[in-house]
Amino acid sequence: MGIFDRLSTVIKSNLNDLISSAENPEKMLNQIIVDMRDQLAKAKQQVAAAIADEKRLKDQADAEFKLADDWEKRAMLAVQEGRDDLAKQALMRGQEHLEHGQALATTWEAHKMETEKLKQSLRDLNDKIEEAKRKKNLLLARQRRAEAQARISQTMSGLSNNSAFDAFARMEEKITTNERQLQAAQEIDEEFSGDRLAGEFKQLERATGGASADMQLQLLKQRMGALSAGAPTSARQLAAGAPEAAKPAEPAAQLTAGKTEDKKTGEAELIAEIEQLRDINPRS
Repeated sequence: MGIFDRLSTVIKSNLNDLISSAENPEKMLNQIIVDMRDQLAKAKQQVAAAIADEKRLKDQADAEFKLADDWEKRAMLAVQEGRDDLAKQALMRGQEHLEHGQALATTWEAHKMETEKLKQSLRDLNDKIEEAKRKKNLLLARQRRAEAQARISQTMSGLSNNSAFDAFARMEEKITTNERQLQAAQEIDEEFSGDRLAGEFKQLERATGGASADMQLQLLKQRMGALSAGAPTSARQLAAGAPEAAKPAEPAAQLTAGKTEDKKTGEAELIAEIEQLRDINPRS
């Protein structure tokens, strides 16, 4: 089994253990990256050792070739000195070193090819780890989005039974009830506290304010030319500033009832009456 086959087996085993016991995806992914980088560091050490062995084989082969050259030079020297016996022995020794060097060179060539493959596998592993780091951020973003969607779904599911809206409606009704009770208490306090006679006169004064409004309305009509020359004498007197004969004062109870009835007349009704008046008496 090769170096990277063993590393792959270790990484797969660690991943299976992490996935089976995973509770926090972010923690799991970070741990996976850490384990992969640890395995990468070990792979680098093993590849470095393989490269060192390759260099050692290369040096040994070069040394054998150099020895073969040295013995060849000695054989040449022995021939020059007329020592053919020594020259023959030197050539035999040189041949041994040459053959040994060739064997080492063959081994070195094969080892070099394997080392290049290991280096390329190491580069691929490093690239995959960097890609895993980038994917980790993407996976974490997807995980956070899924968690957010789950929280939103839970919130919407909790609201679907209208419990929150029902509570809101109950609170609104409670506030409205409190306002009604406060208004009723104020009315009771105004009617049944203090000088009752003075209170009745205040109601009478507020009720008679409507007569003043009628007088102002008649004066406004006269200024606008809405009243004809044959208007009733009472209207001309109002225009001159002379008030009509005072009407007899109504009882306080009747005034209170009239006041309540007047409050029921809305703004829309008043606008409608004014529009009818404009249609009946258009300006020239």
